Amino acid sequence: MLLAGAAAGLLGGCHRIAPPTPLDELNAQQARGHAVFQARCGQCHYDREEGPLHGPSLRGMFKKRYLPSGAPANDERVTATVLHGHGLMPAQPGMDPQDLDDLLAYLHTL
Repeated sequence: MLLAGAAAGLLGGCHRIAPPTPLDELNAQQARGHAVFQARCGQCHYDREEGPLHGPSLRGMFKKRYLPSGAPANDERVTATVLHGHGLMPAQPGMDPQDLDDLLAYLHTL
């Protein structure tokens, strides 16, 4: 009985997402990406909390196989979504390439 409870606890933990990197441990690029997130994404998406705001939380997005849209969770798909939009998310076509790189670096810390 005790073994079954321990196994259930271990299996339940498999679905947890590791916590984001603490803000004070971000490197310079990731910190710039956090600022980009706050300016461009934070009004619709949580970064450090689970659950939706206006759009889905981005916590752990690169720790999962797929994005909420069903697309693979990789830099290429996230870049396409940011630049071209998806569903209710508006496109950000004029985003500075360095800002986009910094944002991706930050999102990988979530």
